Amino acid sequence: MEIPSIQKMVQLGMHFGHRISKQHPKMSPYIFGAHKGIHILNLEITQKKIEEALNFVKDLIANQKVILFVGTKKQIAPIIEKYAKECEMPYISTRWLGGTLTNFPSIFGLIKKFRGLKEMEEKGELAKYTKEEQNRFKKIIKKQEKIVGGIANLTKIPDALFIVDLKREKTAVIEAKKKGVPVIGICDTNVNPTNVKYPIPASDDSVAGVELIVSLVAEAVKEGRKNQKPEKPQEQNQKSETSSKS
Repeated sequence: MEIPSIQKMVQLGMHFGHRISKQHPKMSPYIFGAHKGIHILNLEITQKKIEEALNFVKDLIANQKVILFVGTKKQIAPIIEKYAKECEMPYISTRWLGGTLTNFPSIFGLIKKFRGLKEMEEKGELAKYTKEEQNRFKKIIKKQEKIVGGIANLTKIPDALFIVDLKREKTAVIEAKKKGVPVIGICDTNVNPTNVKYPIPASDDSVAGVELIVSLVAEAVKEGRKNQKPEKPQEQNQKSETSSKS
């Protein structure tokens, strides 16, 4: 996996920040300068931060951990969904449910209900109900698919978050901080990078640039999986207990 060149990142517009007036003061170390009132990010630092983040992801996955992809901006959501599915990680691409980390038992209750209905649908068990009831169940499934479909396989709080657009996903950042969950975040010039453990300074408005970073994280997940260590018997028992309870 190659770290993108500065030329490639410039071509994708990853260096463009926001207007000077919108700068968060703590982003100063990542800013190279300004042009026509727009901040320009230091892409040499971006390269280093991408490498740090990808190494963290590979180590995380190698240790049988889970990373949750988060990005609900309209242009970004399909990218998050595509690459999260590709590397078989959970994702949130519609809206962050308050309490996803801080009140996971309640969220897990919604997940279990969704999985139960989905299983009934797949097994053809809805056929025993009237057409009106079947339509009602299908509407519920469709609605819940949008809300918890991407996290349907979560049985516990994820071990890390990967967030695109920290400003938009501020609730996720706050919950992660409260629960001590490390965050990898794409940081534009208008956000506080100290809120995340692995900040990646880059434009969150460059769709092509965001896709490049998301694809690299997905590749890091795949590489990490190749290096996974066998689970200890104790860990396997814990997983079996969790699955039986769900």
